[in-house]
Amino acid sequence: MHSLYDWFRRHRFAVDLVVMAVLWFVAVPLGLVNAGSGSGHLVGTFVFATALVVPLAWRRTRTVMAGAVIAAAAVLQWALAVQPMPADVAVPLVLYALAAFAPRWASLCGLALAMLGAVMLVTRFFFNLTSTSLASMPYGAVLILTIWVLVLFSWTAGDLTRTKRLREQALEDRAHRLEIEAQHERELAASDERAHIAREMHDIVAHSLSVIITQADGARYAAAADPDVAPATLATIAETGRSSLQEMRRLLGVLRGGADASMRPLPGLADLDGLLLGIRAAGLPVSCETTGSARRTLPPGAELTAYRVVQEGLTNVMKHAGPNVTAAVQLHWAARGLEVSVRDDGRGASASFADTAPLPAHDAGPSPSPPRGSQPPLAGNGLRGMGERVKLYDGTLHAKPLAGGGFGIAAFIPYSET
Repeated sequence: MHSLYDWFRRHRFAVDLVVMAVLWFVAVPLGLVNAGSGSGHLVGTFVFATALVVPLAWRRTRTVMAGAVIAAAAVLQWALAVQPMPADVAVPLVLYALAAFAPRWASLCGLALAMLGAVMLVTRFFFNLTSTSLASMPYGAVLILTIWVLVLFSWTAGDLTRTKRLREQALEDRAHRLEIEAQHERELAASDERAHIAREMHDIVAHSLSVIITQADGARYAAAADPDVAPATLATIAETGRSSLQEMRRLLGVLRGGADASMRPLPGLADLDGLLLGIRAAGLPVSCETTGSARRTLPPGAELTAYRVVQEGLTNVMKHAGPNVTAAVQLHWAARGLEVSVRDDGRGASASFADTAPLPAHDAGPSPSPPRGSQPPLAGNGLRGMGERVKLYDGTLHAKPLAGGGFGIAAFIPYSET
C-alpha cells in the first residue's frame, strides 16, 4: 500500500490525466444529452465541456495555468449564456487544487473569483433581478449561499491538504537534515578515532623503536671493546620490545572491542619513573624535577597526555639532539593546571619548529604557561600528535629552540573544572 502511494506521488500527471479522461467521458455525454436540439447547442456544449475538463490534467503540475484556463472558460460560458452543464464540476475541483498546490495569492484569487462567480451564475440563469419580485429574492439568496458553501468547502479542503503537505515536507526536510548531520557526525567520529589511533601508534612504536635502535647502535660499538656490555644491552632491548608489544596488544584489544583490554589502566604521571628508567638505560642522561602541589587531580586522559608529551619529547631528543646530550624534564603544578617542559642541550632543531621567541634556559625554573589560544604551528607527526592531545584538554603546546642551544617543549594542561 505504501509503495502504491509513493507511485501516485511520483506520477502525478499520469494520475490526473486518467482522472480527467474518466471525467470527460462522463461529463461530455451527459452535457450533450441535456443540451438543446440545435446543432449550435451541441457544439457549444462540447467545446465548453472540453475546455472546462481537459485542464484538470494539469491541476497539480501546472495549477495556476489550469485554474486560469478553467476560469476563462467559465466566464466565457456565462457571457455567451451557455447553460450550466455537468462539466462545471471542474470549477470546485480546480478551486481545491488552487488551495492545495498553488501559491497563496492564486489560492485567494481563485476563492474570490469563485464567490463572485456564484452570484453571476445565479443572477444569470436562475434569478433575474430585473423581472423578479421582491418576494422571491430569498430564494435567490438561499441559492447563492448554497453555492458559496460548496465553494468554501472545496477551498477549505484544499487548504487543509496544503497544510498537511507542507507539514509532511517540513518533516521530510528535517529528517533529511538529521540524516546529513548524523552522517557528518559519523565521519567526524571516524576521523577523530583515526587521529587517536595514529597518535597512540606513533607514541608506542616511535618511542620503543628509538630506544631499541639507540641500544643496538651503542652495543654494536661498545661490544668490540667490552663484550660484557652486549647481554645488558640486549636485555634492555628485549624489555623495551616486550613493553611495546603489551601496549600494542592493549591498543588492538580496544580496537577489536575487547572489554578486558579496554579496562587496563593507561600510563599516567605515576608511570614517569619507569619511563625515565628506560630512557636512562638507553643511554640518555635525563633529570626530572616536580615543583608545586596539585590543587586537584587531573583526569586519566589528561595524565596520559602529560605522559605522552614527556615520552615524545625524550624520544625526539634521542633521535635528533645528537651525541653527548642531556635532557631535563620539569613538572610544575601551577594555580590553573600542570606545566610540562622537556629540554635538551643538543644541536637544536630546524627553523620549521621555531616560534617567534625562544624558551628560557634550563636554569630559569619551570616555564610560565603559554598564553591560551596562541598555539604555534607545529611540524612532524610527533609534535602534531602532541598538539592534538593537548588541545583536547584546552591546553597549549609550544616547541622551539632554546636561547643557549638545544630544543625545548612546553605544554600546559589546565584542570578540568566541573
